[in-house]
Amino acid sequence: MYFKRIHSLLIIILLCSLCIASAQNPRADGYKGIWFTLGQFSEYGDKYSGGLGTYTANHIPVAVYSPEVKKTFFVYGGTTEPDEKHLLIMISFFDHVKKMVPKPVIVYDKAGVNDPHDNASISIDKEGYIRVFVSGRAAARPGIIFKSLKPFSIDGFEKIIEGEMTYPQPWWIDGQGFLYMFTRYTRGRELYWSASKDGKTWNPAQKLAGMGGHYQVTGLSGQKLVSVFNYHPGGDVDKRTNLYVVQTEDIGETWTTIDGKPLTPPVSDHHSPALVHDYEAEKKLVYINDLNFDRDGNPVILAVISRDYKPGPGGDPREWMIIHRKNGKWNFSKVCESDHNYDMGSLYIEKNGWLIIGPTEHGPQKWGTGGEMVLWESRDEGETWEKIRIITRKSIRNNSYARRPLNAHEDFYAFWADGDADKFSESHLYFTNRKGSRVWELPYEMKNDFEKPQIIK
Repeated sequence: MYFKRIHSLLIIILLCSLCIASAQNPRADGYKGIWFTLGQFSEYGDKYSGGLGTYTANHIPVAVYSPEVKKTFFVYGGTTEPDEKHLLIMISFFDHVKKMVPKPVIVYDKAGVNDPHDNASISIDKEGYIRVFVSGRAAARPGIIFKSLKPFSIDGFEKIIEGEMTYPQPWWIDGQGFLYMFTRYTRGRELYWSASKDGKTWNPAQKLAGMGGHYQVTGLSGQKLVSVFNYHPGGDVDKRTNLYVVQTEDIGETWTTIDGKPLTPPVSDHHSPALVHDYEAEKKLVYINDLNFDRDGNPVILAVISRDYKPGPGGDPREWMIIHRKNGKWNFSKVCESDHNYDMGSLYIEKNGWLIIGPTEHGPQKWGTGGEMVLWESRDEGETWEKIRIITRKSIRNNSYARRPLNAHEDFYAFWADGDADKFSESHLYFTNRKGSRVWELPYEMKNDFEKPQIIK
């Protein structure tokens, strides 16, 4: 009887160990980004294409620095072979103490999807649990929320919920819980939000804006969440225009304009009090890149303003603009010009100055998405800008979608991918420091469980 009990106990232990092992997510043998082409070609190539592992500007955030463990956790759209276009949702981290990265973990296999619109966002709650918000695409491909099995660990994840949600933008707000901003294809691309105290039980989604379609970028300043969005006349994304700003300080219970006027969602009038600037009247297009906040908590928007949705000189000038709320009014200042609508960059606001990191220099594939990464600086709250440093030089593939980690550490300040914008290619992943003086490439092939990123500059 005793030995039977021991035997049964050993079987239970073995089964438990197998359960634990099965909970571990698989790992890839290196960092390979997804390559993608939209397939909307004109005289100067596709509307956008290339290495889009850190795409889109509407997936926020894609990286988070955690001071508790001194690691920057990040997600990206990847694959496992140089000749593959099979999208895998990847997660990893950079250890700021050891200066190493592990083999990336596959959170979710998109099962034949090659479209980086299905990339993910990341959030870490007060207990250190990591949530990965995988984007869907309309109702056909649902979005999914995953939660790490352990705090500050990427080894294993459990599925929490799935549903119609695209362009995920989750925000953990201390003392309140999660405020999740996302998109549904209900009448065009319409904006929604949902709240949760614990990240497991979510309130029913509520519509924030519905005027035929929108792209939004959100940001958090203390307890205040701000949403900046454009609108699509007639539901046509190639006519995206105008700029709107709304905010909430109570996790979506109430919404106001930037000057505190109450709003009753959904915003449905394209001349709503939330309107910041009527670019439609000027026949200009608006591509929102980033949102940050000045020392007083006022929103600062980075956007590319264009005259044509197609690539090539017909859309010039493509102006990088800072739109800053200051002294009760909106102020507009030009940073520079670049050669593509999807030359996406990030805005950093520090005590002693403001910075932008983005692909504003021509790359090897001119008129293609991305280019050479550049560091810009302003010492007068965005009124004037100076080119401080060209971060990448003589690249063989365009660099694109420079992303700002939440609570960015100076040694992992911007994160991006490269790729040939004219034809299918490998896509490598990189990060740079605050000064833009060093660039590291994440190891494309890995033999060891942990390796140091290679300095290429």
